[in-house]
Amino acid sequence: MTSSPQNVSQLLQAWGSGDETALDKLMPLVYEELRGMAKRYMNRQSPGHTLQTTALIHEAYLRLVDQKDVQWQNRAHFFGVAAKAMRHILVDYARARQATKRGGEARLVSFDEAAMVSVGRTAELVALDDALQSLAAFDHRKSQIVELRYFGGLTVEETAEILKVSPETVARDWRLARTWLLRELSKTSPE
Repeated sequence: MTSSPQNVSQLLQAWGSGDETALDKLMPLVYEELRGMAKRYMNRQSPGHTLQTTALIHEAYLRLVDQKDVQWQNRAHFFGVAAKAMRHILVDYARARQATKRGGEARLVSFDEAAMVSVGRTAELVALDDALQSLAAFDHRKSQIVELRYFGGLTVEETAEILKVSPETVARDWRLARTWLLRELSKTSPE
């Protein structure tokens, strides 16, 4: 089976309907795109990190497989959910790291988890996540667009398909959201 968006969408729908064999057929078709997404995430980390892209993919895969009651719409929807999973993996770790630095209780972590986010970027990642949550509180669609475009690496067209709006709306909201986020992040950055 080829990896056309239609084949991926059919397999996602079959998997969502309970066909476990569909997942086995799906993963080889989407693995390279998941890898590209994970690479984009990891490229935003500081150069000293040691996490392999594969570890982020595998953790995201585990979270995707645990998704119950998801009615997969199509390929773009799947990659949107994958982008969100990867973002949450990195943010969860960054928050845990900040808590530990402030004297929080130490906990045993795996090597992969310890390498996931570099010390220098944890505050930035947490600040971005906080700003995105604030944006979502008053304009959920713009927040989704940032997540899909910035974190997921989706195109304007793919984002429009997921959100069921026009590409022009996505482009306009993307510009406005970036401007808003830059303003919010500049308020929190140290002088």
